[in-house]
Amino acid sequence: MSKGPGLFSDIGKKAKDLLSKDYGSDQKFTVSTYSDSGLALTSTALSKGALSSGDVAAQYKYKTSVFDVKVDSESRISTTLTFTDLLPSTKTIASFKLPDYNSGKLEVQYFHDHATFTTAVGLNQSPVIDVTATIGTPGIAFGGEAGYDTPSGAFTKYTAGISVTKPDWSFSIILGDKGDTIRSSYVHHLDQLKKTAAVGELARRFSTNENTFTVGGSYVVDPLTVVKAKLNNNGKLGAVLQHEVIPKSIVTISGEFDTKALDKNPRFGLALALKP
Repeated sequence: MSKGPGLFSDIGKKAKDLLSKDYGSDQKFTVSTYSDSGLALTSTALSKGALSSGDVAAQYKYKTSVFDVKVDSESRISTTLTFTDLLPSTKTIASFKLPDYNSGKLEVQYFHDHATFTTAVGLNQSPVIDVTATIGTPGIAFGGEAGYDTPSGAFTKYTAGISVTKPDWSFSIILGDKGDTIRSSYVHHLDQLKKTAAVGELARRFSTNENTFTVGGSYVVDPLTVVKAKLNNNGKLGAVLQHEVIPKSIVTISGEFDTKALDKNPRFGLALALKP
């Protein structure tokens, strides 16, 4: 693939990952195995409160093709086929779920040194069409996305965004929810080795005149341990501790509580991922 501006979904992704990835309030156990033939099997057990579920996923890689199958606790099957360079500079993704035969979707991603385009079409009689476009360079990119419902002839969404990325920092602004929300974020690495990062995000919803400001950061304690934390203006404080207990196997402990209502029970999450 080219070294262009990236997909539209990449705009603001660094800040989003720092403020949301690995934060959770459930218990999750994952075991993965791999074979030399390119087959990977993953089994996941998930418990959240009084509810529990599990799923089994398999992935097979052959040259530039990837075949993914996932079966959940309710025997629903999700299948995804990914083909890279089926056409020059493209990635083609076909997905469907069983027994929902109308859930099929075909997505084509096109990469260029100065632009990327994606088109996703539902494989049914009344498809929804999603289109994204991004122009620019890896350092600065402008993009937008739109969703169109063919039966009603109406747009289901339209979003625009801009991102500026430098070696030590990145900044993005996203106007979404059909113009009802605006979200700006800034990520800064505080050292050359990028062990420490700080992030700030300001979101405003115009229809409710509501503002949400969140700050956070991450710190690499040692090659095996990473800690993250975040706090918003509503008093919600979250923290994550990740430690590599054995090579490629990671335990994640997360927690969240309301600093303005300390009498409320805090939420805690625990995840263990074992890989060979």
